[in-house]
Amino acid sequence: MTEPRDPQVRQLDARSLRGLAHPLRMQLLDALRFGGPATASQLAEKLGESSGATSYHLRQLAAHGFVEDDPERGKGRERWWKAAHRGLSFDDSLLTDADPAVRGAADMYLHEVATTQTQDLSTWLGNRSSWPDEWNRAWDMSSYTLRLTPELTRELAQKMHALIETYRDRAADADDADTAQVRLHTHTFPLTPDGERPQ
Repeated sequence: MTEPRDPQVRQLDARSLRGLAHPLRMQLLDALRFGGPATASQLAEKLGESSGATSYHLRQLAAHGFVEDDPERGKGRERWWKAAHRGLSFDDSLLTDADPAVRGAADMYLHEVATTQTQDLSTWLGNRSSWPDEWNRAWDMSSYTLRLTPELTRELAQKMHALIETYRDRAADADDADTAQVRLHTHTFPLTPDGERPQ
């Protein structure tokens, strides 16, 4: 029996991946997911792009179902956009798809995600002095090196994800002054001795 999929998490397939795998589109989607609804002009200012570029790429994201109109705000001349899903799910089979364009899009998508995660951490390190002491005592940047089989590695990643999910709804009201959006990155991958590739 398979577990039901979370309707708030979009499962990427070959077609939707090709519609998303563009640096600006990924930035726009993240801006809407984590910053809330916005107009193309607001997003252009935030990302340092032209409103023409953000408008075009927002329409492309909408065509692939990643963003949608925000009816609560779209009453004036400007069109307001919001993210259509809370998260995305990437299927590793996209990396071995028969179509080289899909494989290229999958590789580009993963590298953009990795770049964004590195930027997130660097931004925190650069700005942490402006946060209250409580937050400076709560953050974490750790690494562990374990010797595991692929099966144990997969089990560990699944358990970490399950634990994180138990915290999703535990926070106080979003308007509570003590809360903030907290970003968690999990990276689990094999290392080889002295940078050698396995034969």
